[in-house]
Amino acid sequence: VVGASALVLHALDPTALEHCVAGHCSAELGHRRLLTVIGREPLLDLGLRLGEGSGALAALPLLRLAIRGVLDVPTFSEWRAQ
Repeated sequence: VVGASALVLHALDPTALEHCVAGHCSAELGHRRLLTVIGREPLLDLGLRLGEGSGALAALPLLRLAIRGVLDVPTFSEWRAQ
C-alpha cells in the first residue's frame, strides 16, 4: 500500500519523495520495478512478503544507527581537540 501510494505521489511530483527511504524490497511481484520507477534503492532485500510494515520495521535499526552516527560520532578535528 505504501509503495503504491509513493508511486502515485511520484507521478504527481517526482521531487516529493526526496525525503523518503525504501526500507526493503518485497518479494511481491512488481515491487522492485516500483522502487526503480520512483528511484529508490532498498535498505534491505530479505525476500519478505509478510505485509503489516514488517520490512519497514526491520530497516528501522539501520536508520537509527545512521542517525546516531551522524549526531554522536565526532569528526576527526573534534576528536583531536578533546
